[in-house]
Amino acid sequence: MTIFHVNSDRPGFSIHYNLSMRYVLIMGLLLFTACSPSANAAGTSHAALKPYNTGTSANTSTPNVIIAETPLPTATPFTYVIQAGDTISELAETYNISQDDLRAVNPDLNPNSMTIGMSILIPSGPSAAAGSSTPVPVPVPITQTVCHPTVDGGLWCFALVHNNTTFILENVSIQITLSDENGAVISSQLALLPLDILPPGVSLPAHVFFSNVPEKAIPQVQLLSAFQLTAGNTRYLPASVDNTVAQIKGNLAQLSGQVHLPAESKAAARVWVAAVAYDEDGRVVGVRRWEGGAIQPGTGIPFSFAVAGTGSRLERVEFAVQASP
Repeated sequence: MTIFHVNSDRPGFSIHYNLSMRYVLIMGLLLFTACSPSANAAGTSHAALKPYNTGTSANTSTPNVIIAETPLPTATPFTYVIQAGDTISELAETYNISQDDLRAVNPDLNPNSMTIGMSILIPSGPSAAAGSSTPVPVPVPITQTVCHPTVDGGLWCFALVHNNTTFILENVSIQITLSDENGAVISSQLALLPLDILPPGVSLPAHVFFSNVPEKAIPQVQLLSAFQLTAGNTRYLPASVDNTVAQIKGNLAQLSGQVHLPAESKAAARVWVAAVAYDEDGRVVGVRRWEGGAIQPGTGIPFSFAVAGTGSRLERVEFAVQASP
């Protein structure tokens, strides 16, 4: 994945890039019961950001990170995202559990209508507990945590995750917990990245909206999952973003460009482009994902969408892309 930087010294300008991104493997993974934002008619998926209530945001340059000193207990179920070809019987065999146990923790699961990308719980059965443990996340750093208040009494919270390893990560999820000045927990939610993987050297924000919480709530973050991508996985395709154009005016950026597949690639059935907006202090203030359709090898499709900040004037935008067959 290549990250493109768009910088602004004044409102209402355009910057053009003509860069080639390095190849990126991608994977459709969403975790726990968090929901992806819905897509609009233009193919863009995001939760509408709401205006600032004040100019003050609760953020930490060194986030309050809760680090588990021991692995999660094997009795704790973990989340699995359905992949192409998955069946109940194969999942039960893979994780050394019975099909009845799998259905028991997923009472609404219909084995005949599982769709790619849906999340289910995997219990740790007796045989699994005897021979293996619940996956332990790769300890990648969370370099920034910031929460921005909205006019309706909510908070948009972002936790910027940086992949400082040499391999691609998947299943990245963060638990963001808000507490008061006395340490009492106000609310806690799961936050996910705008894309399904996190390539080496790349930073992407996990984000979530809290409604009806105090403006001065203190955020704490915990890395719940971040797993190394298995080598030789054919579910991911290389992709690049080319000819990007950004027009930044105040807290809004109009974006366009093209997603391209190399000639030697397989055809892509789905592509995503993520845009992450930063203010002049380097804080994440907005994120949005554009969702596109099929691309044939050696061709590309254009994209056009906007990303808004939560009130602060935008200074730069970073792009990331993924594609899947």
